[in-house]
Amino acid sequence: MNWHKILGTTPGEGMQPKEVFSYSIAGLGQNMIFVMVSSFLMLYYTDAVGLLPGAVAMIMLGTRLFDAFNDPIMGSIVDRTRSRWGKLRPYLLFSPLPIAIFTVICFTTLPGADYTARLIYAIVTYNIWAILYTILDVPYWGLSTAMTSDTHKRATMLTIARLACTLGGGLITLTVPIIVGFIQSRTTGGMLLEEIPLEQQEAVRAAIGSDLRVAFPWIAAVVAALALPPIFAAFVGTRERYYSDAPPLSLLDNFKLLFKNEPLMLIVLSGILGSLKGMFLTGGIYFAKYNLGDSGYFTLITLSVAPGGLLASLLTPMLSRKFGKRDLFIYSHLAGAAVLLAMYFVGWRSAFGLWFNLAGLIIVGIPLGFANILTYAMIADTVDYLEWKSGVRAEGICFAMQTFISKVGTALSSFAIMLTLSIVGFVENVAAPPLVQDGIYFANVFLAAVSMLACTIPLFFYRFTEKEQARAVAVTAARRGIKAERGYDQTV
Repeated sequence: MNWHKILGTTPGEGMQPKEVFSYSIAGLGQNMIFVMVSSFLMLYYTDAVGLLPGAVAMIMLGTRLFDAFNDPIMGSIVDRTRSRWGKLRPYLLFSPLPIAIFTVICFTTLPGADYTARLIYAIVTYNIWAILYTILDVPYWGLSTAMTSDTHKRATMLTIARLACTLGGGLITLTVPIIVGFIQSRTTGGMLLEEIPLEQQEAVRAAIGSDLRVAFPWIAAVVAALALPPIFAAFVGTRERYYSDAPPLSLLDNFKLLFKNEPLMLIVLSGILGSLKGMFLTGGIYFAKYNLGDSGYFTLITLSVAPGGLLASLLTPMLSRKFGKRDLFIYSHLAGAAVLLAMYFVGWRSAFGLWFNLAGLIIVGIPLGFANILTYAMIADTVDYLEWKSGVRAEGICFAMQTFISKVGTALSSFAIMLTLSIVGFVENVAAPPLVQDGIYFANVFLAAVSMLACTIPLFFYRFTEKEQARAVAVTAARRGIKAERGYDQTV
């Protein structure tokens, strides 16, 4: 197979196919860990540790917002880094192992401790994990701009990387709910939660929590062990070749650069407004367990989103060339919002409603698939914009805003589902009354629709088109001359 033709690369010149695949496979491992924590730590806290939804809401919101505002700091540190491996790749060598260790620690608690001690332990361990993950996440995504300056090659590489991320996350969202569902079924003797007599529910609730406390650390350990080798591939198999020799700026000056990057600020605002558009994935495990009666149905929810997301991911390079990244994002999200609103008003309590929702999720996967790639590609373009306007190439601080968006999104979506559960009177591991079920559905679908609609608004003001990006690259390359093609020493 002629990978150079498929990837748009040139033999012996610039970025090579090996680098594309090394970079992409790292995304698989990274997203396995991220999805394990972002999708199942809430369930572990409420159903295994016994933390109240309101407390979990505050943990998720506080930790992720604290971590999100760490991202620009980490981006500035990256931009000031100079080493024989480059300024991005060193972090891909030293950060994965500590992240793996703390992924397992997050899914543990203090045996026999009181509620306050368990709560403090959760806060401390989750915050440490979040800081360690930032040290990996910011340089990993910034690396794409240091490998090539061609926006179309970057879009193709990011398409493959995001597909690998989807595969890694998919492996977790497919298998973990099945394991959790098996544990619940074994503990209840195969009965649904609502079928258990009221006088037995307290004992069953405690038994399920105990079994989950034993199982989750082992699940996390397996995920971490499988994720480590792929993550290291990004360090071993890539090269930084497109960079600036300018002296590093101070932290304050780096922050000032952000506000000079107008296209980036619009993308950030869009990302924040779109924080809840994937709520049916964030809160889907609760819908599966408490509305449908089996955690294993979460696998079906994630599978239903996958076909549309996969199709969109594969078509993104072609369609973005034809329509432009901005327009493809906007109009796909407007369509997705309309579908989510239709799903909400049809409801889920009838057989028709369930099938309608299932079909709707397949369609809604399409804008999510586009966004998975377009957001990264557009932020990569804004690195070129900033260098064009200011003369400073700051991959770290720019891509810190992508991880900032992701973490704010995780914080707000986790907070929204936990706050909803707290308001409607959720109790873990017992049958949910109609009010709780309706609250879960409202958070998962209606809030997602509003968010998907809102995220398009800032991008109507986004003007840095593909033609403008190509012009910016030409200008900055002319300024640098031969420096643009010189890479760092790749000795490991």
